[in-house]
Amino acid sequence: MSRRDDLLDQVTDHVLEHGLVGLTLRPVAAAIGTSDRMLIYHFGSRDGLVSAVVARAGDRSVVAVDALPAAPNVRTAVNRLWAAYGEEPLNRCMDVYVQAAATGLFGSEPYLSEARASNERWTAALRAFLVRSGAPVRRAGRIVTLVDSALYGFHLDLATDPSDELARGVDDLARAAQALAG
Repeated sequence: MSRRDDLLDQVTDHVLEHGLVGLTLRPVAAAIGTSDRMLIYHFGSRDGLVSAVVARAGDRSVVAVDALPAAPNVRTAVNRLWAAYGEEPLNRCMDVYVQAAATGLFGSEPYLSEARASNERWTAALRAFLVRSGAPVRRAGRIVTLVDSALYGFHLDLATDPSDELARGVDDLARAAQALAG
């Protein structure tokens, strides 16, 4: 593993634990036992580091979805996916994505290109999981669009809504995704 990759994993671990909002180079460098100059050397700037962290968190999310076993049907798959959102690493990775989006990081470069690439990897992983779980290939794109957007919203609602109410909503979503699957 390269020194850059090692630093990126350490910073990503730090961000997953402490959050992305308010991230500055000196404190994060001190927390992982390096210097802010070393981070600048490897990532070019704070923006470069944040972009790399968001991408690495996205990659970890993809690995987690890829590891999910196939479900017997799409409805069960959507409910399993929601359960995985509540566990690590998806829970914190989703939080980082939400924080990055909320701070406007995805509106312009250097973040926009990486966000698009990360989203492509994420939706491909969701698509593969849903197809493994019985979604027809020809409808998988529509199902992914529905499920991804809705679960993102449900994840945001965790801050204010009771989890049992959200679970009922997710199951309604799961039934709709099953109906789309045919």
